[in-house]
Amino acid sequence: MYESTAAGMALDLFAGPGGWSQALATLGLPEVGIEIDPAACATRRAAGHATIRADVAALPVAHLRGKVKKLLGSPPCQGYSAAGLQQGLADIALCHRVLDDLVRGDDTRAENAPRCADPRSLLVVEPLRYALAIRPDWIALEQVPAVLPLWQHTAILLRRLGYSTWTGILNAADYGVPQTRRRAILLARLDSIALPPEPTHAEHAEPVSLFGPGRLPWVPMAQALGWDTSPLVNTRGNHTGGGHTFASDRPAWTLTNSTRTWSLRVGNQSRATVREADKPAPTLVFGAHMNDVSVLNPNGDDTDRLTVAQASMLQTFPPDYPWFGTRTKVFQQIGNAVPPLLATAILSALIAPASVMAVAA
Repeated sequence: MYESTAAGMALDLFAGPGGWSQALATLGLPEVGIEIDPAACATRRAAGHATIRADVAALPVAHLRGKVKKLLGSPPCQGYSAAGLQQGLADIALCHRVLDDLVRGDDTRAENAPRCADPRSLLVVEPLRYALAIRPDWIALEQVPAVLPLWQHTAILLRRLGYSTWTGILNAADYGVPQTRRRAILLARLDSIALPPEPTHAEHAEPVSLFGPGRLPWVPMAQALGWDTSPLVNTRGNHTGGGHTFASDRPAWTLTNSTRTWSLRVGNQSRATVREADKPAPTLVFGAHMNDVSVLNPNGDDTDRLTVAQASMLQTFPPDYPWFGTRTKVFQQIGNAVPPLLATAILSALIAPASVMAVAA
């Protein structure tokens, strides 16, 4: 199945529930994803995404040369994430060393793995291992911001192989995602210049200029969740002026004319992030913190936990996406996935040069 399914397709490493896959489907690009977690595999298959359940680090790759033309990857981020213990940060120097070893043709992953503080740390070198063997036309990688130095190192090594590369931090809110999720991105192309996507949104709306329309304002949680479309009720009834307006069947993003608004809280510690509903959500963190993502009423009291459908929409998956697994597993899948809307923007920019060249030809 690995041979026949992968031929001529994009290969998605650490594919998770399908963030990159949703973007590829939107763009009409076939792909196959490699994922080891059974719940994520079940989700992917239910969503119609070709899936191979396997360990990315254990698979041979040399036989894929000439068959796989596009490579994507979002290695597990828990070891590097600020939301976790960040044990992976102690392994960054070791990862740099293994990257250099791989490009010299010396695979030292096995001998260095026991030295890692976090057993997942070396997974960030897997995209380079695949790229060296496959030589895809283009590459797109995503991780938490702490991994940017490793992406920059990977980019230097790819440039030696003839790739144009770009690395940097993108904020998902700048591309219409109702979440200020910042991620380290690596883009690479063989046949043209690799460029990041142009932001479509900004914290504040921009006016029309001589160069065209300005960027749209960031998408607030309330808009993404439909909280601003409920029937409205005013405390003064049909009288004109005064009173307070609120939604009759769900939270509204501004219940009063004061600053008392509904909010989303991520975390239950003193450093928990609280964001009002007329702004994008903070980066969603689940897993062990699944029950710490709460909707707060204007008095600051918990009203409910974020639902699966709400979390899906804030991550720009469809609200009825076919999640599989326990409730904990589902929220882990949502929180770890690349938002499909961000992935679509990245891939659209990455494949655009080829399209322009094709038209010109």
